[in-house]
Order: sequence, then structure tokens, then C-alpha cells
Amino acid sequence: MAILSPSPLTADDTTRPARTVHPGRAGVAAWVTEVAALTKPDRIHWCTGDASEWDLLTGQLVADGSLVRLDPGLRPNSFLARSDPRDVARVEERTFICSVDPDDAGPTNNWREPSAMKAELTDLFDGAMRGRTMYVVPFSMGPIGSPLAKLGVQITDSPYAVISMQIMTRMGTAALDEIGPDTEWVPALHSVGYPLVDASGIARADVPWPSNATKFISHFPETREIWSYGSGYGGNSLLGKKCFALRIASVLARDEGWLAEHMLLVKVTSPEGVSHNLAAAFPSACGKTNFAMMRPTIPGWKVETIGDDIAWLRPDAEGRLRAINPERGFFGVAPGTGDSTNPVAVATIWGNTVFTNVALTDDGDVWWEGLTDEAPEHLTDWRGDSWTPDSATPAAHPNSRFTAPADQCATIADEWDSPEGVVIDAIVFGGRRSTNIPLVAESIDWAHGVYMGATMSSEQTAAAEGTVGELRHDPFAMLPFCGYNMADYWAHWLEVGEQLGDRAPRIFQVNWFRKGADGSYLWPGFGENSRVVEWIARRLEDEVAALQTPAGRIPFEKDFSLEGIDLGPRDWQQLFEVDPISWLHESDLTTEHFARFGDRVPRQLLSHLSLLRWDLASRL
Repeated sequence: MAILSPSPLTADDTTRPARTVHPGRAGVAAWVTEVAALTKPDRIHWCTGDASEWDLLTGQLVADGSLVRLDPGLRPNSFLARSDPRDVARVEERTFICSVDPDDAGPTNNWREPSAMKAELTDLFDGAMRGRTMYVVPFSMGPIGSPLAKLGVQITDSPYAVISMQIMTRMGTAALDEIGPDTEWVPALHSVGYPLVDASGIARADVPWPSNATKFISHFPETREIWSYGSGYGGNSLLGKKCFALRIASVLARDEGWLAEHMLLVKVTSPEGVSHNLAAAFPSACGKTNFAMMRPTIPGWKVETIGDDIAWLRPDAEGRLRAINPERGFFGVAPGTGDSTNPVAVATIWGNTVFTNVALTDDGDVWWEGLTDEAPEHLTDWRGDSWTPDSATPAAHPNSRFTAPADQCATIADEWDSPEGVVIDAIVFGGRRSTNIPLVAESIDWAHGVYMGATMSSEQTAAAEGTVGELRHDPFAMLPFCGYNMADYWAHWLEVGEQLGDRAPRIFQVNWFRKGADGSYLWPGFGENSRVVEWIARRLEDEVAALQTPAGRIPFEKDFSLEGIDLGPRDWQQLFEVDPISWLHESDLTTEHFARFGDRVPRQLLSHLSLLRWDLASRL
């Protein structure tokens, strides 16, 4: 994305479409007209996605006080946004799946009846854009023209959302040109809910971060629609991300025979030059970004980034599972990202980046907890207040973010935006567990791998998530993102596996966070995780054997690269110990987990649970 061009649009350009809508876009044009009649904006701007549009919008946001331009010598073409403190994260409790049948939403989603929700939203959207510009944002999730890509059109009154969508998607005229007479596209409607003129014509001043106390993020699976109101933050306003690429796309994938997943994608190459592509699902705080941008510590191995968050996987004509990263950028959590934890991510955000709710240094750069070992002597914090290391509050919000183009990543693979995608050789599930789950285990077969994904769990790391240390199931890392009943989602995975047959990827489970009796981590993690990746690759090449256990197939110590790390024989044993009593207790938790879904749980998963119990009991 060339976004350093100095040629801004003129004011007149923002008041008319970029081009006349031809008959093939009649559906888009009719929808835009309908929404404009409801929301009553002052102007309509059809987004082109070009450099001059970026310059105009960022310049406008700086002039309005909504963005701070960072020092161009330190962070070229980059900006800082500070949100309203009441609008700082996804609002899962206000996120709804509005399926016709409530059972289709399932017990893990908030459900609302579609017509009732649309009636309530219509009232909220009535006049919501008075005094504002309505932006029409055509976008492609996936490379333009890819057979694996999907198209959408977002309408929004947030220029911050527009510039973020320009980074995160293939947005603008090129995407609009893909919409022909019979092309399916997803309508995504968004408003911050802060009109500048009321129904009687009384005006009010704008604010740097407009939002509304009333918030809804609503998805309509049957009609493939997204309606989001009241929030300008992250996935609440960048509707191509979790709303489209996971919640709506998971429904599309179910209906069309593919998979829309909360997964990173990496290409792993051995010293011999043999490459494998891995897709990996990790809940938050479980090492996902570090895996996506891993720097191997073992000589000769290379890990390249294809995607850091979302993957779309579709069987190809040869019966192999291919994947694309449907996004164009990274929307990363800033705190904890530093030179010692993820130097690749730090290098990626050198410029052309929008930062949200991080701290501002006195010389016009950004900072957050974990970026460096020592904090600067003085900062302006995420609220805009003076901050020093003695301050009682953090300088950056815990959910502060950076939005940067993916092609700036030093480890980006050449194939990252290949229209045909990459063939997936292995799928990896992860979690944060201090006990029970081995460092790495391979599933016995596809159905066992689906069981691994369906029973993924992590121990909570912050009180805001629940009781610290409490086990929380997050199947396939999709708990907040699956657009339909999770048990039906497991059944769909089983069906895809049956279709793939012996060409299905192998499935593994990893756990970087197992602890010893003294409470300390047994495994060093970070770049040393490449030793686990090496073993996975060697298994894919059938170069090493494995030991079968109730947890799956685990490595023999002699086949695992341990040279150069301090790991004693007892540590190895603890990393892979499968205690029957602890695993029987885990089985009880799985039984409770499955019970939430009633009789929709696939029989293959229930059968595996029964066989697992029998195996464990026989070992007592």
C-alpha cells in the first residue's frame, strides 16, 4: 500500500462518488441509497483506497484533534489515536448472533430475534449520521480476484474506521470492481452513534472520539448482514475483521464446505530446504503472535509469516486443504510487544502505522509497557495526561493496539498474498495450561484432532477475564467468534475431515506454559518453541517415531532437539507426564463442557471421551 503520496483530494472530491455506479453494482447503489435515507448524512463519499484519500482523511483527523501525527523522522506516516475511555475494547456482552432459530446461535452466543433486533437498530440508526460524512467502503477479504476471497461493503461515519480498513483489507475501487451482477457481497453497516445535528436541526460540536453509551454488534447469519452501532473501536468498527472474517464467514464456510478460523499461518523451512505450512489456533495470552513471527533459535530453520490472526481454509480440486490470510494488515496488542519478546513485530511497525491508546513520548514517538525494559522518565499517557514511572496507572491501555500493513513484516512469506493460497500440512492447537497438557502431542487421527480443538482450554491470567487460574474452555480459540452453534461447528470440522480423507493435514496440540512442582515454567518458550516446530516437521516427514499416550502421540526424548537449553531429565518427564487421576478429573470437566450443547455434540467426540475414560481407568 503506497500511503506516502503527498497528493490530497480536494474538498469537492469528498462529496461525490469516485465513479458512476454501473448496473452491475445496482445492489450496492440501492443499499447505499437506503442507508443514506435512514441515517441522513450531510455527504456521501465512495472510498477509492488510494494514497491521496489516506492523506486527506488522516489530515482531517489530525486537524480535528482525533489523531496525533507522530514525528516523521522517528515513525514515518504514523499516527496516535486516543479513544473515549468508555470505548476501549470489543464488547462481547453486546455482540449478538441474530439467527432465526435461537438453537442455531447456541449456548456460547448472545441471541436476539432478527426482526426485533433490526427494528431496534433501525430506530438507533435513524438520523445517526446527521452532520457527518457517510463513507462507502468496498473491500475484499483476501487477495483481489482470489477464488478463496469474499467481498463486502461497509458503510460508516468514522474516518478512523476508514483508514484502519485501508490497512486491514484490500479496500476501495479495486474491490468495488469485483462486484458484478451476480456477485455475493456482505453488507456491513456501522455508526459511532454521535450525530452532530439532532432531528430539530440543533447542532453540537464534534469530539475527538465520538461514540455512544448504547452499543450493539449484531450479525444476521441468514442474510449475511452486520449492523454495528455505538462503538468506534477495533473489531466493533472494523467490520471486515472478527465480524465478517469469522462470525459471518464461519456461517458461509459451513454452508459452502470450508473453514473460517481464528488461526495464524506460517511457513516452516528446514535446513534441508523442505517447507511445510502450519495453521495454528491459540486463545489470547497463549503465544499466538510470537508463533506467527517466530525467530527460531536452532540453526538452519526458518519460520515465515503468512498471517497472524485469521485463516480461511478450503479443500482444493486435488483434495488438499488450502489457506489464505484474508487480512492485509496486523491489528496487534501493543503491551508486552517488545524487542525481547517479539522483535519482528517491533520492526514491522516502523511506520505507516495507526496506534490506538498507547503512550506518547516527549519527542513524538510511542511507548507502552513491555516495549523497552525501562520506561521513559516522562510520557503522555493514553488518556492524554502527564505520566511518569511513579504514576499509579499504566501509560498504555492494556488493550492498546497497533494497525500496520502486513507486507512491512520482515518475516513475511512470499506466498502470504498468493491468490491460490498455500497447502496446509499441519494444524496446531494451543492453550495456557500449567498441568496435564503436554508440551506437544500429535492426534491419533482427524476425529481425535477435532476433540483436541473442541476441548481447548486456558487458565485465566487476569481478574477481568474471571477468577485467576480458573480453567476456561475456548474451543478452537473461536468461543467469541463462531457465528453459529459451536457443537454444529465441531460436526462441520468432522465433515471436512471426511471429505479430505488421507489428504487431511495432521493435527497437533502444544502447551508452552506447563509448570513444575515449584510453580516455575518448565519450558523457556519464545524462540525455543522452534524446537517443537522442528519435531512437528520431522513427524510430517515421518522421520521420527512417537509414543502413544492418552494425550496423543508424544516425542521420544532422543528425537527432540534439546542442545543448548537447560532442561533436566525430570523437567522432560514433567513436560509430558499424563497422570491418570488428573486426566480423569479433566474428563469430568469435558463432560460438563459438552453438556452445555445437549444432544448436538457429535457422537464421535462423545465416543472419544468414553474411550479416553476407559483408557485412563485401566492405568490406575
